[in-house]
Amino acid sequence: MTEPVFTVANQLTMLRMALVPAFVLLTLGREFTWALVVFVVAGLTDALDGYVARHANQSTRLGAMLDPVADKIMVSTALVLLVQRQETNQVVFAIAAAIIIGREIAISALREWMSELGERALVSVSWVGKTKTVFQMTAIGFLLYREDIGWIPVPLIGELLLYTAAALTLWSMWTYLSAAWPVMSRSHLGSDDDGRAGR
Repeated sequence: MTEPVFTVANQLTMLRMALVPAFVLLTLGREFTWALVVFVVAGLTDALDGYVARHANQSTRLGAMLDPVADKIMVSTALVLLVQRQETNQVVFAIAAAIIIGREIAISALREWMSELGERALVSVSWVGKTKTVFQMTAIGFLLYREDIGWIPVPLIGELLLYTAAALTLWSMWTYLSAAWPVMSRSHLGSDDDGRAGR
């Protein structure tokens, strides 16, 4: 039976992807308040599409594939643009952004590989990963606004949150790799055995 494509949940995910070009244009045009609004709307669609998928029985394989892709595109785009905008501690800031983006690519590849082996549950989202996401999204929001609110140093808080997110990123990557290592080891040994048997 063919799964429906244009479910409400999938449409919300597609909307989040469609918001990326608007976010880029607003950020490059230095319309940072509106860029923040778009980023927040994208975040809301992320929460809403998951809720709809679960409670309206609209979970699909397409949605399961598109949802994390949409998240990573928006976050990676925001981080790249913020690196260009950063005026202080630019090297450290760029390294933190690279860690976060690199981890997203690496763990996505790991999950895809583990899925092919039927072991995806071992690398399902952990509490560390969820905590990292909260710090990461909040950091991006603060860095986009980038104006002090009274005595609250918004840019500084945004930087500190981003560095914390980068540290949590490394921690979460370690937990995922540790969980996947037994399977990776077995797969490696199996490949060696196949190679020797073929000689």
